[in-house]
Amino acid sequence: MKIDVIGDVHGCLKELKLLFSKLGYEWENGLPIHPEGRTPIFLGDITDRGPSSIDTIRLVYQLVVKEKMAKYIPGNHCDKLNRFFKGNPVQEKHGLETTSAEYYALPKDEQKEVKSEFLELVETSSLYLEVPDVNAVIAHAGIREEDIGRNNKQVKTFVLYGDITGAKLPDGRPERRDWAQSYSGSRWVVYGHTPVYEPRYVNKTVNIDTGCVFGNKLTAFRLPEEKTVSVPSSMPLVEEKFNYYS
Repeated sequence: MKIDVIGDVHGCLKELKLLFSKLGYEWENGLPIHPEGRTPIFLGDITDRGPSSIDTIRLVYQLVVKEKMAKYIPGNHCDKLNRFFKGNPVQEKHGLETTSAEYYALPKDEQKEVKSEFLELVETSSLYLEVPDVNAVIAHAGIREEDIGRNNKQVKTFVLYGDITGAKLPDGRPERRDWAQSYSGSRWVVYGHTPVYEPRYVNKTVNIDTGCVFGNKLTAFRLPEEKTVSVPSSMPLVEEKFNYYS
């Protein structure tokens, strides 16, 4: 099995399509298909902040649920959108407002269809993926070695939000520990969630959220090759979003 793990898309559909093409996928009937049968894996946070969240949902749904040609795990933004679509009380900010605006602009029948597709996508997906063929674990914000194979409330919080302390940074973001520094597992942990200018390798972990929606680039990590492929973002650069590890 050969996989291409795709970092946080955040509604940047244009860049996602360019990335697929750069990875060697060929477009057939509106879907990217790799001639060597590679499997794309979406690392969560496919929506919010970018310009095309609804069409990104539609593409990922077709690939993952309908055609079973790709895999997907949820991120924290996916979790929040899932609660929004279920009618739970959530604040439409921190990116959700862009997705909800697209959603409200749709005709009622299309709203119903998109909501149904996204709920099915999330509810039929695993919290994180173990991929033994390439000795890897795919988890949105990462995962501790001792938690691989577990699935409880604490593991879910870590996988979606990272190793949060409960405190807030001055700009309002949650304070997070750099969990990768203490990872000592033999399996790759491929994750995103925290924007970095370049793919960040620490022990056998790699963060591939290269902040496409914040103007940097969209990145995929290929296994078993252990190589990254990126395309530049068309969005304006927001430098303050990249200062977490500095």
